[in-house]
Amino acid sequence: MGMTMTQKILAYHAGLKEVKEGDLIEANLDLVLGNDVTAPPAIDILKKMGGKVFDKDKVCLVPDHFTPNKDIKSAELSKCMRCFARENDITRYYELGDEGHGIEHVIIPDNGLVFPGDAIIGADSHTCTYGALGAFATGVGSTDLACAMASGKTWFKVPQAVKVILTGKKNEYVTGKDIILHLIGLIGVDGALYKSIEFCGDGVHDLSMDDRLTICNMAIEAGGKNGIFPIDEVTLSYMDNVNRERFNSGEYKAFVPDDDAEYCKTVEIDLSKVPLTVALPHLPSNTRAASDIKDMKIDQVVIGSCTNGRISDIRLAASILKGRKVNRFIRCIVIPGSRKVYRTALKEGLIDIFEQAGCVISTPTCGPCLGAHMGVLASGERCVSTTNRNFVGRMGTKDSEIILSGVPVACASAIMGRVATPEEVL
Repeated sequence: MGMTMTQKILAYHAGLKEVKEGDLIEANLDLVLGNDVTAPPAIDILKKMGGKVFDKDKVCLVPDHFTPNKDIKSAELSKCMRCFARENDITRYYELGDEGHGIEHVIIPDNGLVFPGDAIIGADSHTCTYGALGAFATGVGSTDLACAMASGKTWFKVPQAVKVILTGKKNEYVTGKDIILHLIGLIGVDGALYKSIEFCGDGVHDLSMDDRLTICNMAIEAGGKNGIFPIDEVTLSYMDNVNRERFNSGEYKAFVPDDDAEYCKTVEIDLSKVPLTVALPHLPSNTRAASDIKDMKIDQVVIGSCTNGRISDIRLAASILKGRKVNRFIRCIVIPGSRKVYRTALKEGLIDIFEQAGCVISTPTCGPCLGAHMGVLASGERCVSTTNRNFVGRMGTKDSEIILSGVPVACASAIMGRVATPEEVL
């Protein structure tokens, strides 16, 4: 019986010739990740075990959820990580500096830490982002993180796979966000529960790396264990750009699924038929075409996050907001995903465009995505957001609402003061 991409990667890292769905395996890890929410409990567990990190170069710590620290408790969480990083000489402690300041799932791929065939875990559910580069990446809890930091290994139950065949080409202003929301709308928030979502088809080549990162980021919103894309010229170009040394060394392994690999479900998506898509409260699966809900009034717009805070997102937002004004009753918050993204936006004059449009520009942070700071919603307020979750109370009070969208719909909505699409403002 053939194996999927995910099964081949897990077999390789477990030192096995083959694995099959349901097997329990122990796999070696290339990168172990924690943030300021999940790493402090793991550090406490590791210290109680009397353990040390297995490899200072393969443990990555990123304070990003509550940073810049919003209160004393969040400051203590960051201090815990900072002290632990110093004590263990952690190479990849990312808090400040050109490489390190930003949202974990933006800076890690952009710093060249992810390559095809890698096995990565992170104590953050959106660790599945890195499947965009042909790696196996998934989220774990803090206890598993502690054990992995000590041993460099963890256990997995080998997942089934959902095959998603992409064909055709995207329409103007349709992005990876629309595609993944469309998919989640089709299969539901449990449509890929503990399964690998494996993308293939000619339509893959129409997707930028940022599209793919966004799509894999939200694989978890369909219940997926991970999402993964095949390696093509887009992957190779990205790797060459972010880590030429490793790319030229060939120290990575690109896996291809077997022709007879088994999938529990196959979904076909013609990209040319995917509309600008939004998810209404309170589930990412509650999807609609944005054009169908234009009468919905809003109070806030958030552009950023680990889903849509990359430089392509910021450039796209600026192209729509240039020469236009945010509705005077709307708060529009723009959050570049990393210091590198912020600096590039500054050099290109994009920050000026946002300022002139009436936006608030934030330092890189997860902030409003989890209702932490920099955009918390009051009672009864509604936000159009490029973040990845719209659960009850996710961004503020329990009776506030979040509408998930891509950057174009978010920008148009900020201008119009209601859910809107780009053709209304351009």
